[in-house]
Amino acid sequence: MASSSQLNYDYDVFLSFRGEDTRKTFVDYLYSTLEDQTIHTYKDDITLARGESITPSLKKAIEGSRIAVVVFSENYADSSWCLEELAHIMKCRVDRKLIVMPLFSCVDPSDVRKQKGKFGEAFAKHEDINKVEYWREALIGASEIAGWQFENIANGHEMQAIKKIVSTILDKLLYLTSDVDEDFVGMGVRVQEVQAKLEMESGGVRMVGIWGGGGSGKSTIAHSLCKKLSHNFKGHCFLENIREQSLHNLQATIISTFLKEATKLKSVAVGKDIIKTRLKHRNVLIILDDVDHIDQLDALAGSPDWFGSGSRIIITTRNKQLLISHKVDHICSVTLLSREEANQLFSNRAYNEKNPVKDYKALSRSVVSYAAGLPLALKVLGSFLYAQDEEGWRSTLKRLKDNPEMEIVEKLKISYDGLKPLEKQIFLDIACFFRWKRRLDVMEILEACGYNPGIGVAVLKQKALITIRVNRDGSDCFDMHDLVQEMGHYIVKRDHPSNPEKHSRVWEVENLVYLEGATMENDNSIEAIQINHHYTSRGVFKMISSMKKLRLLIVTCNGINSYRTIYDDHSEGPDFLSNELRYIDYSSFHLRSPFPDSFKAMKLVGLRLASSQKELWKGYKHLPHLKLLQLVSMKNLLNTPNFDGLPCLQTLKLESCNELTEIHSSLGNHTNLEDITVAYCSKLRMFPTISKMRKLKALEITYCHETLEFPEIKSNMESLVKLTLIRIGINALLSSIGERCANLISLQLIYCYYLKINKVINFHGLKHLDEFILDNLHYMNSDHHPVLLGHWRGIQVSILLRSLLPQLKVSLQKLVLNDCHLKDGETPSDIGELSCLRELDLGGNYFKRLQFNLSQLTRLKFLNLSYCKSLVEFPKLPSRLAILLADGCGELKAIAGTHKSCKRLCQISLQWGTIINDGSRLLESMLQGHAIENRNMLLEIGGVEIANGFRPPLVQGNRCRLQLPENCYNEFSGFLMCVVLRPGTYIDDLKMEHIMSGMESEDDGLNWEEDHRHSDCHGSKTVVWYVPFASLRHTTWWDETYNAASFSLNWISNYNYEREFSSGFGVRLVPWKSGSGSTAQEESEFFQYAPKFTIKYDSANALSFRLEGDRSTMRL
Repeated sequence: MASSSQLNYDYDVFLSFRGEDTRKTFVDYLYSTLEDQTIHTYKDDITLARGESITPSLKKAIEGSRIAVVVFSENYADSSWCLEELAHIMKCRVDRKLIVMPLFSCVDPSDVRKQKGKFGEAFAKHEDINKVEYWREALIGASEIAGWQFENIANGHEMQAIKKIVSTILDKLLYLTSDVDEDFVGMGVRVQEVQAKLEMESGGVRMVGIWGGGGSGKSTIAHSLCKKLSHNFKGHCFLENIREQSLHNLQATIISTFLKEATKLKSVAVGKDIIKTRLKHRNVLIILDDVDHIDQLDALAGSPDWFGSGSRIIITTRNKQLLISHKVDHICSVTLLSREEANQLFSNRAYNEKNPVKDYKALSRSVVSYAAGLPLALKVLGSFLYAQDEEGWRSTLKRLKDNPEMEIVEKLKISYDGLKPLEKQIFLDIACFFRWKRRLDVMEILEACGYNPGIGVAVLKQKALITIRVNRDGSDCFDMHDLVQEMGHYIVKRDHPSNPEKHSRVWEVENLVYLEGATMENDNSIEAIQINHHYTSRGVFKMISSMKKLRLLIVTCNGINSYRTIYDDHSEGPDFLSNELRYIDYSSFHLRSPFPDSFKAMKLVGLRLASSQKELWKGYKHLPHLKLLQLVSMKNLLNTPNFDGLPCLQTLKLESCNELTEIHSSLGNHTNLEDITVAYCSKLRMFPTISKMRKLKALEITYCHETLEFPEIKSNMESLVKLTLIRIGINALLSSIGERCANLISLQLIYCYYLKINKVINFHGLKHLDEFILDNLHYMNSDHHPVLLGHWRGIQVSILLRSLLPQLKVSLQKLVLNDCHLKDGETPSDIGELSCLRELDLGGNYFKRLQFNLSQLTRLKFLNLSYCKSLVEFPKLPSRLAILLADGCGELKAIAGTHKSCKRLCQISLQWGTIINDGSRLLESMLQGHAIENRNMLLEIGGVEIANGFRPPLVQGNRCRLQLPENCYNEFSGFLMCVVLRPGTYIDDLKMEHIMSGMESEDDGLNWEEDHRHSDCHGSKTVVWYVPFASLRHTTWWDETYNAASFSLNWISNYNYEREFSSGFGVRLVPWKSGSGSTAQEESEFFQYAPKFTIKYDSANALSFRLEGDRSTMRL
């Protein structure tokens, strides 16, 4: 059997029909409509040359077609010609993968299949017995193929029926040709996404935008949609490269396309009037490709009411803001190609069958990795490398690092050229210095440089030049495509590629080495430099002394933990620093003298410093623009500067200044400070009295000397919303907190071992307190008996709570009383009256039972009772609870029916000593709830009770496969995975792959019931993870046509196991449950508490992701 990709085709469609029945009726209309849609169609009375032998010509035409449409009419079987033609069509269906699409006109498919009625009469007349049987098999085979019954299409309306038939043929052709179109790889699913948003079956007018960076495939998608959908409209117009044409010409093209008349427009306004008046009642398709200005949209498709009902407008652009401003109905973001798709597209262009390159796979992997899923780069590089030998491939890969392919650069650079000057500067700074850096830190630096980054960064995102991704620590950071970054590097270097002195930015090691050995001129162009500590030397700082235009100086420690500081007490700083400097970061490298005496620093906005100095600078220094001062690991620092000289200071951070004993008293009078952090200053004994800090929003004092007292507050601090005190020797909280900090939202007291709670007074003023945390209030002094003191501590906390909680009934949303030695009778009943409480943490206490009605907390979403080792009875849980943690509760054996009313539970952890005997009932209860409808669910439980009862039974190893029944995605709601883990083992990620039923596998089978590798489960805990289909539908992987899926796990272990990490793994489907009737607000409210997953890899064939249960005690 020949592969379809190896065949040559002369026709898209072959029409087989009985001429006397249908030639002069709808077959003619069908043929005309197909040709109008540029579908090359064979129809014998049109195509055959006079005098040509019919049979060989027909056979050749059939063999050279992609699709055969067989029109069965009443007298079809009377013609031996038609039957012979059909037999050859069915043979080609097997031999050449010809697609056969039957159309039954005025006949019943069963008559064709069983040769009844007129088909039976016709067969009785044929005399050649051998041929009759041959034809009979062809008829049976064709009639069993799903097709059309003409009278049932569009209620028998002939023209509408033909449109539907042509639409189906177009869809099939698009699918077939996408397999062999070397430029269409990976676009199919993206076309489907846009088509779904067009809502072709609905009325009205819809405008849909396709947004993505240069070379991402926007135009390819638009062309495919035009080809696929244009037959549904009375006319269509595709305007390409709009940014390169005048508005007059573009308007004239639209008018002439639809009205079939040439028009000379006097003005853009006249063109708008003609379009919106003459097309108002027309059903049209318009594609506006590569729009780059709002004026273009206003002139060509200003409003939906310009066009008739059913019209669709598709707009492609690099600028998302244009689509937002134009109020399109939906914006589709173009995703980059997956690894498999990229490999296929590149191979289509690069692989040379006649002269294959040695080591092609390894070399192609390098190129595909370089292109990072960008279609343009894959096509350009593939075409270039097609005729290259192995040496050519290797030299190209080496060259690309410093000299990117210009065709790619110029295409990407279009977006950059459309930026304003400050936006260009922001982009270049991010490309050269700040990719993968925390967004907040970078915004701080860009702000210091005077770039107004809030607006600029938004523009860069809208033009797809940068993205924001989330780190595993939850912080946002800047990112961009590799080739977009290379384009930025090229722009910096292009005019003087070999002379870094002429570059505006320097960051690469080889250029630093070059500059270190060069004699630099004073008129060099360098305005920003980043130096890796591994290459710092006296020569480097001498080099910096020659940079008169420098605005940004960063010394980093690449390859070293960012929290560490490199000590080199003998390193001298530069002899000269530019007075243009706005931001200096020396925070990861110690210098003995970081500032020369000549440095005025009048423009300095941000300073991060680590040094060996005893004082920051000598005497009083006035820095009128300094907003950020961060002193980290200044191990010899004795005094802070006089803060009167820093009038604009907003953020102060003092960390690991081990010799610092006091902070200058002027700090307490500072009127502009917003954020103060003092941490790990082990000898700090005094914090200044707070007198005028009216703008202070956050104060954090952590891990300082045990005798440090909380400062007195003498004036109102209306702006203070967060106060954090961790492991300091605070003896008592002053009454001034309650009197002066009326707007406090978060109060955290953690490891404050010496705090005398009975001295805490006047919390009545804290009417807005949202978060109150008392954590680990153990007394560590060895002069006291820890057990007795622990008992006293619980009573003190109880007294405090009874005084405080009544004031917070309508404000408190988070209460943490972790490790507070609370025993029975010491948990106030007032907790049960906190009507707004969402999160409650009582972990590590000693009560056996709770003394308040937990079920009254109707808004509670999160409850932690972990390591309450004396807990013997589970409280009745509130109905809206989403997360329950109860690890290490060794006396707890069952949770009975306390959870039955909780229809929202989506994460439960009962492990590390918590062994319950009703885990299976708990799981089934969770699956009956509303949480499974569209949110992930996680259950971690000690033992293997659930695992032993899981059906289908678990199998050994980390791979399994699952048959997906017909209509799976309507009858089931998601996948339920179960794994039994060994101690110290964590699941890193899960991978799902599409497979087709019947695929062979060496290590697993589709039918688990017959699998001989059923597991005898044993392990420390069972993890059950539910993934709803709703959370997968947005992925590239999602495809409802597959009927089987493969699942595999990767893991991380604290131990080296020779055996597999799990003793059992399995997956099953969860039946669909009726909806909850939840409001959108309720769904959004619960979604923030549901376990979330981070997608690591997504393609049409495979999806790999990691579940992020951020409140869980483990990682899945």
